[in-house]
Amino acid sequence: MAAEHGLAEVLEMPGPEAMAETWTVKRWLEYWLSQMEDRLRPSTVRAYRSVVYRHLIPRLGRYRIADLDGRCGAKTVQRAVDRITRQELVDGELIAPGTVHRIVAVLRSALSEARRQGLVSSNAAWRLRLPRGARPTAVAWTREREALWRATGARPAVAVWDVENVAKFLEAVKDDPLFPLWWLVALRGLRRGEVAALRGSDLDAEFRELSVERQLLIVDGKVRLGPPKSAAGVRVLALDEFTNELLREQRQRQRDRFAGTDRNAHGYLFTHPDGRPIRPDWLTHRFSALVCKYGLPPVRFHDLRHGAASLAGAAGVELKVIQHDLGHSSAVTTADTYWTVFRELAHRAVAATVNLLRTHARVRFNLGAESQA
Repeated sequence: MAAEHGLAEVLEMPGPEAMAETWTVKRWLEYWLSQMEDRLRPSTVRAYRSVVYRHLIPRLGRYRIADLDGRCGAKTVQRAVDRITRQELVDGELIAPGTVHRIVAVLRSALSEARRQGLVSSNAAWRLRLPRGARPTAVAWTREREALWRATGARPAVAVWDVENVAKFLEAVKDDPLFPLWWLVALRGLRRGEVAALRGSDLDAEFRELSVERQLLIVDGKVRLGPPKSAAGVRVLALDEFTNELLREQRQRQRDRFAGTDRNAHGYLFTHPDGRPIRPDWLTHRFSALVCKYGLPPVRFHDLRHGAASLAGAAGVELKVIQHDLGHSSAVTTADTYWTVFRELAHRAVAATVNLLRTHARVRFNLGAESQA
């Protein structure tokens, strides 16, 4: 219906110059969103729509498209972005710099399409002054951080468990019906939508491989099946013997449980007892409840993915391999996201190496003033 409406508008469109003078930015953004519905994932369109109606239309919607052209247009957009940057949230904090960057990215995409259609001669969302601010980086839960959290409640924005805490969690949930899921995510770092969408046919037990080809998404409160986050998200993961057997047994349990019924018709590897697919948001809440129940340092479900990356790094896995296994489009993304964790692991690794060398060499170092001279 949206596509048909968009086509009707195209047929009735005046020339580009007339459109630029008569159409408001609000009308253009709404038209652009209707065109995106057939090109992008529903979750992406929903995120774009939120940005458009919460930020762009309130600040720029009343202007004509022509008002955003040239130097004057760039100044208009800059003023709007500055106002968004100074916007206070409900708790009194300013809007996060990363959010401002995402808002501008949506506007830049919409104006790029306007330029392609000849409505403007330049994209006013390029070369703007944007707030500086780094997204939270993942750090490892050290004993010092854990002690501070238990004493004061203070915690890092994004933290991952070390091997000891991962082991504690997996031992605590070993009898949980979803233990194979928790184990798989902690070891291989699948996204929650990816692991929820796994089917029995995705497991090749003979060659110990698992194919990731789709994910479950929540769109307008409903579960939808879609492709992974990016093309790199479609991947084949190698499995160790234990994990392979764990998933093979899980697949057989699912087949036995729903044999002769119309439940779990798609053969999902993980479901509720009645055969309903597991919603990604339910996984998040279930995981948080388990972490709280067993008194472990708080991490999000997504942080299990971060932890899988750090465990692989600690085991000496090459960055390019970690990139592939996580489904990142670039190794730069992997390095930028996990550089803090990798750095901490590097310090631990070099300390362990020195201790090993000193143990075997039986050399005692004097780090006093004389040895430093």
